[in-house]
Formats: sequence, C-alpha cells, structure tokens
Amino acid sequence: MTKITPSTKNTQRHIAIIGAGMAGITAARTLIQAGFKVTVLDKSRGAGGRMSTRRTEFGSFDHGAQYFTVRDDRFRQMMAWALGTAPDVARPWAANAVRVLDSQGRTLEAALPSREPHWVAQPGMNALVSHMAAPLVAKKQVMFNQQVRLIERSANGQYSLQCHNPLDSSAKPTSMGGFDAVLLAIPSVQAQALLQDSASARSLSKSELLAQSFCRLLTDFSQKISAVTVSPCWTLMLAFPNALPLKPNEPVRPLGPQWNAARSTHHRIAWLARESSKPSRGGIERWTVQASAAWSQEHLEDDSERVKAKLLKAFAEITHIRAEPAYAQVHRWRYAKTDQALGSSHLWDQQTGIGVCGDWCLGHRVEDAFISGLDAAYAVLNRN
Repeated sequence: MTKITPSTKNTQRHIAIIGAGMAGITAARTLIQAGFKVTVLDKSRGAGGRMSTRRTEFGSFDHGAQYFTVRDDRFRQMMAWALGTAPDVARPWAANAVRVLDSQGRTLEAALPSREPHWVAQPGMNALVSHMAAPLVAKKQVMFNQQVRLIERSANGQYSLQCHNPLDSSAKPTSMGGFDAVLLAIPSVQAQALLQDSASARSLSKSELLAQSFCRLLTDFSQKISAVTVSPCWTLMLAFPNALPLKPNEPVRPLGPQWNAARSTHHRIAWLARESSKPSRGGIERWTVQASAAWSQEHLEDDSERVKAKLLKAFAEITHIRAEPAYAQVHRWRYAKTDQALGSSHLWDQQTGIGVCGDWCLGHRVEDAFISGLDAAYAVLNRN
C-alpha cells in the first residue's frame, strides 16, 4: 500500500469512523498511517460489511459480495500488499466466465473467456477486510456491536456519538466523545437517516452550543444522499451433503448443471453460484442464490419461510436440481446494489469535519468502496 509519512500535528486529532466494511477500514488504515488516532465503530460482530461470510455446519456461504475485480491501480497496490503479507488471503475464481440463462435454465448467452480475474477472498469473502482490519482490532481501535444513533457537537467543536448494542435491546445507550471529525462509512440509507436524526436533535435543542452550520451541513449532506437509489436482495443458501465423492480425495460430484456461476433472466433469480467451486470452499456442495432486485423489492417484507419456498422452486426450475437440501436459509439485504450512485467518491466538509463514504458513492463494487474510503481519508489529510 502507498506509504504516507506520519505528521506530529495529526497525533492529537481523533477521528471516529462509523462502519467497518471495506470503505471504513481503508479510511481508518490511511488515517492511522498519517498519525491520526482513529476509532472505528460497527454494529456487527466483525469487519466486512457486505463482504460477508455465513459459516454453517455444512460449510461457508458468501451471502453478500460474490467476487471482486482489480481494475484501479490503487486497489491493485493494496492487493499486492495483502497477498504479500498473506499469500492465501485471496485467489482468482475459476468461474470467471458466466453465462446468462432463461427461466428454464437454457443458455441465452454463452460463457465467454473473461478478460480479467474474478477474485474471491479465502476462506470467505470477509477474510480480505478482516486481514486489513486485524492490526486495528489488535490495538482495540475497532469497536464491534456499537450502533451509532446520534452525532452531537459540543461547544468546543468536538463530537460525541450516542451508541447502543444491537444485541442487547435492554442496555442503555452510551456516549463516546472527544472526536475531532466523524466519517460515515455505512450504506446510503443508513447514513442519510443518521444525518437527519442528528440534525433534528440539534435543531430541537435550545442550547446556544449547537452550531447552526453543523445542522445545515447535515441537512445538505442528507439531501445529496437522497439522490442515491439502492435495491434490496433476498439471498438463498443451500447445502446438499448427499453429493459426495465416489472415492476418497476425489472432488465432489456436482449436482445438476456443470457450470459454477450464472446470471438468470428468471423473474425471481438474478444470480446463482456453486459455493463449493470457489477456492478453499470444497467439501459439501453448496449454492448461493441471489434474487432479482424487482422481486426482492416486491417481497421485501415477506416472511422468510415464504421467501425461501419461492426461491427454492425457482432454483429447481433453473438448475433442475430436485434434491432436498439439508440446509436452506435466506438472508435479506435491504441495501444490496447501487442503482443510482452519488456521482462523487465521497462527501467531506472541512469546516465541520463531517464526511461520508461507501461503495454507493461510485457504484457497488468492492473496488468502489476501497476508492471511496481512500479518497475520503485523503480529504481529511488535506484539511490538516
């Protein structure tokens, strides 16, 4: 990764970063390298964001991002560092040429040789961000199970964050303060809601300590983010332990189709991937199935069992796999794929020290999140 010379003038500045996905961890590492004190807060139990891995008794599922590409030179430098420090943290996936199928599993568009590798982190997609975050976690610079509900500004210009533990609804909110700047690295809808709530709390207060510029900035950022549109996604995870090798040390006999990944025009399903075909994912045959954006939106609030039954039916129609899975679970991503991006890599206000970043600023790729977090960190550096 690009070396940044630490500055002694930064050592007294404390930056809060909300979100421990690719964007948040990238920004945190960059700012720490420049000499800042950084605290990352995330409502989840680990780093990764949508680069998530579900671990089960049948094996793991990449139920968020399926793979990533390496196109930007800055991201390529980071990957060189990651592979140099942990050679097995990521590998190209052999299923980097996918096909398009109709609702009956017939090929509409043949698979073409890919011009670029499709990378997967291993042993799960969260491994890359976890590797990047490891030094921060070791130094207790990352706090998990902390959901930020409000951003408050004191008379001296510093910030405090009102947090709660999402795993304990009975716990009282806590306040963490002493921050000189706050960077939101969370999905656009969540960022907009946090900014709006924080602005409302400010505007309703009669205290003269609450600067009007802070309220205007939060409202302005919220309005800009409102132009971003993001689609939801229901994800189905399936395991078929009966697809066993014929002999010891032989590969698993694939069920159904011989391809490992495909896009689909089925009205319920947009993407299918054989998880067990990915590097370090061997063993029991497993599939990850992502529903289409339109269908996910239509059934966003449906009961999970109903969603599972409908997606299982569609999966069988496309793959012709009629076997009963030993494991079948669904996961709902409310903010999965960016339809309309912000159009700039980040938002940052030098006067107040409030910033926003995330993949949705540029698109929905892992690279987009990295570039957004990096650019946001450099904006903070240019302020100092």
